Parts: sequence; C-alpha cells; structure tokens
Amino acid sequence: MPELGKENDAAPKAVYIHIPFCTNKCFYCDFNSYVLKDQPVMDYLRALDREMELTVQATPPGEIKTIFVGGGTPTVLNPQEMEFFLKSVRKNFPDWAEDIEFTMEANPGTTDAEKLAVMKAGGVNRVSFGVQAFQNELLSGIGRIHNTDDVYRSLENAREAGLHNLSIDLMFGLPNQTVEMLEYSVGRALELGLPHYSIYSLKVEENTLFHTLFQKNQLPLPGEEDELKMYLLLMERMKAAGYKQYEISNFAKPGYESRHNITYWRNEDYYGLGAGAHGYVKRQRHMNIKGVNPYVEAAKQKLPRLDQFPVSKEEAMEDFVMVGLRMLDGIRMSDFTAQFGVTLEETFRNQLHKMTSAGLLEMHEDHGGYRLSEKGVLFGNEVFAEFIGALTT
Repeated sequence: MPELGKENDAAPKAVYIHIPFCTNKCFYCDFNSYVLKDQPVMDYLRALDREMELTVQATPPGEIKTIFVGGGTPTVLNPQEMEFFLKSVRKNFPDWAEDIEFTMEANPGTTDAEKLAVMKAGGVNRVSFGVQAFQNELLSGIGRIHNTDDVYRSLENAREAGLHNLSIDLMFGLPNQTVEMLEYSVGRALELGLPHYSIYSLKVEENTLFHTLFQKNQLPLPGEEDELKMYLLLMERMKAAGYKQYEISNFAKPGYESRHNITYWRNEDYYGLGAGAHGYVKRQRHMNIKGVNPYVEAAKQKLPRLDQFPVSKEEAMEDFVMVGLRMLDGIRMSDFTAQFGVTLEETFRNQLHKMTSAGLLEMHEDHGGYRLSEKGVLFGNEVFAEFIGALTT
C-alpha cells in the first residue's frame, strides 16, 4: 500500500474547466464553442458541478496549484451564473495552494465591474483577454465583436476590481495584416505594461469560415516571408521591453509565466472538465462529449466521456520532448529520467543528434538538457515533427 503522502503527491494539482459559450463564433475558431443565445447555461453549470463531483470521487485531487477556465468565453456568464460556477469550483476542489494561480479567459467588452467583483470574490486572480489586434478593421475582419476602446475599458475595470495579474493575446499572420500593423499592435500592447503577453500566429483550421475562404483562394494572408518578419519583430520588441520569451508564443515579466500552461508543457497531470475538455491523469487521456445538451444528459448518469485511453510509456516520452521543447529553457535530462527511469539520450539518440547537427537544438549547460537554438525557435514545428512517432511507429 503506498504511503499516503506519496499517493497525494501524484494526484493532479491543475484543473482546466471549459465554458463553451460565446457571443458569436470568430471566423478562425475551431474550438468547442457555441453562440450563447438560447443555450441552457444553468443546466450546463449544474452538469459541470456534477462532473467535478464524480471526478474527485474517482481521482481525489492534491493541493490545487492552478485553475484555468477557458472557452468559448467564460465571461459571457452573467454575475449570478458566474457566482454559482465559482462556488461550485471551490466546493469540489477546496484545497487550494496559498499562491494558487486562478486564470479566467475573457473577451474585452464582457467584463463589467459587477462581474469582475464576483470573479475576484470567487478566487480568480489572473485574467487573460483575447485582444488579437489594435486595429478595428482587422478585428472585424476576423469576426471579433469588440473594438480597441473595449480593450482599454476592460483592462481598467479589471484593475479597479483589484485584478492586476493580467495577460492579453495578440495574433499575427491575419488576413490583410502587414508587418507595420503588427508593429503598431505590439507597441500599443506594450504601452499597457502588463505582466504577460501571448502572441500567436493564425492557423487556418478545418470547419471554420476561414478554411472555406482559403479553399476558394479568397483569404488574403501575408506571405511566408512577411510572417517570419512578424515573428522576428515581436520577439525583438518583447525582449527590448524586458519580457522573457519563456515559450514559443509566450512572454512574461519574471515570475508571471502562466504556471497552468507550464503544467501542459511539462507533460504533468491535469483534470479536464466541461464539454469537449481534454484531461490527462495517471497516464490516461480523455476527451469529453462535445455538444452542450449531450454533455448535460451524460453528466447526470456518469462521467461524460467521449473517449478515454491509456498513454503508453513510449508515447508519453515523445510527448514529454515535444511539449517540453516549446519552452525556451527546454527539457532537463534529470526530469526525463525521474519520470521514465531511462535516459533521454539513449531513448532519442538519433533524433537529438540530427537536430543538434542541423543547429536547431543545443545543449542547455545550466540544467543539463536540450533546448531550441535561436534558429530552432523559428522552425520549432520541424523539430517537434522529428519526435512524433519516433518510438511508437
């Protein structure tokens, strides 16, 4: 029988919760999200409460260190719904670390003073706003319904509510976006002096309006050369402003890195709750039922799983390397050995040799591991592809 302390150590300490409702569907979005109008929001929140209850019965949690509420747009919940939801989280996961990071995604324009007060009272202490750009014509061109005035107002409201650990998302490679337009957006973003920024390139995903337009050759995207210039520009501007690039798309002031996302990049366990959510617990991955009503019905009976499967040791080792190398500090050989009982270099000798010879990976002398080189950061997908199926095909 395992010692109680050790068993609890292995329990998940991170929670992801999915709120699938949005005011509208953005043109690039393939997330599991649904337009809010006429949705059974309270039925969904009660089902979510039930899933939390069943989950902690099946796999008791450790001390919770991070909670992340994503979507959709969680802040489309009205203050009463938000209060019910946050009380439900606290009831089912009562053991919070003193320095818990509790993040909620938000859309500018959906966070008034009353709602933010409810969020803060319910334990939320970090808010991530989906800003995407500081040009209104670009925002309307990607289906966002907020404008730049909403961004400033929402950030001001958050600070007045006592929420200061704030992040914004920006995007590059958008239709009709130029390098100069991105430079303007990055400049406006930096003027805000926030502790954290996420800056992603647009991916044209299937089952989106943008994919349909792309197939018809009607999506005016920047060329590859301009997109590379955009990425180099934003890395340079963020570094000059004192932000550390700690992951391919993420920049932070010291101590403000997203601890929840680092859970994913370190391939550690986390609960995944809500419609379409993914979780990873005790080397088992699961995906929940996606539709709102099917999820609500399923959660009344049992855990609302669409699929659940074990992850082999080989697949877990591939995942460890691929997600770990997204972080600019890379992967530690000691962490790999501690998790898998074998060495990184004997497991991936050929791949590591090939990538270091190509100048895309380098040794990290400080912690004894590997990280992307400066060139490797620009061609990360090529590096990650080298490890996909390396042990499992």
